[in-house]
Amino acid sequence: MILPRSKALHTSCLTSLPLLARGKVRDNYAVGSDRILMVASDRLSAFDVIMGEPIAGKGELLTQMALFWFHRLGHICPHHLTGELPESVVSPDEAAQIRGRSMLVRRLEPIPVEAVVRGYLAGSGWKEYQTRQSVCGVPLPAGLANAARLPEPIYTPATKAAPGGHDENIPFERTVEMIGLQRAGRIRDLSIALYRAAADVALDKGLIIADTKFEFGLAPDGELVLMDEVLTPDSSRYWPVEGHAAALAAGHNPPSYDKQFVRDWLEQVQVNGKPWDKTAPAPRLPQAVIEKTVAKYREAFERLTGQPAA
Repeated sequence: MILPRSKALHTSCLTSLPLLARGKVRDNYAVGSDRILMVASDRLSAFDVIMGEPIAGKGELLTQMALFWFHRLGHICPHHLTGELPESVVSPDEAAQIRGRSMLVRRLEPIPVEAVVRGYLAGSGWKEYQTRQSVCGVPLPAGLANAARLPEPIYTPATKAAPGGHDENIPFERTVEMIGLQRAGRIRDLSIALYRAAADVALDKGLIIADTKFEFGLAPDGELVLMDEVLTPDSSRYWPVEGHAAALAAGHNPPSYDKQFVRDWLEQVQVNGKPWDKTAPAPRLPQAVIEKTVAKYREAFERLTGQPAA
């Protein structure tokens, strides 16, 4: 599928379906009582704050990457896609608004756990490791460097934050208290299996998936189903293979295909002469940052799928 360069969509506006909720990126609409239309806008959030400027084309790229992964990982875990065309559930004059950026999915009972898997030392994990030799409380060997591959992928779950809040890392034992031992263990094992399979596919394409997060829901019959987005640059840390060795040797963050480019800019920007405090409103993104960000997303899509994004 060749993705067109479209006008930016900051917020969808459908009148043919009732709006369920607007998230940081996605707008969800009810389709009857058993399905949801998920529309990926071009909004971008960093440090749990939505930026004021949309990233044109980002929603389409995210959606097509998610579809790529759902289709390749379906043998490991059932997913929420219905297989129906999203355009079939909206009025004809609204079809263009959602085309290429939406998924028609089963309506599930969400499980309130962010299933995070880390295969490399990066970000907040690297910061914790330097002081505690652990990541989210999981002990690690001594002598690891920033961007180092971990001996084995580790599972570091988090609670899903309410709107405006921040996700909170929690120990596996806490997830057992929340959802029971059998279900918590199943989610952990599935998440690691999904990460391993995806990491192998990505590596063949010259990409490293440093870490990612999955979300699961329950079908009416109790079946555990992979849901929401999966393995996009919004939920995963992607690095090109060719930049990793040099960054590892220098102790730097590798070049990144995810939101790290925006995060790095926000970390150094000044607001009224002081560093931004990571609360809304966010600083206005310069056009150069917007263009560089969408270029990163586009390159990741093209390398992963082998298809042109525009």
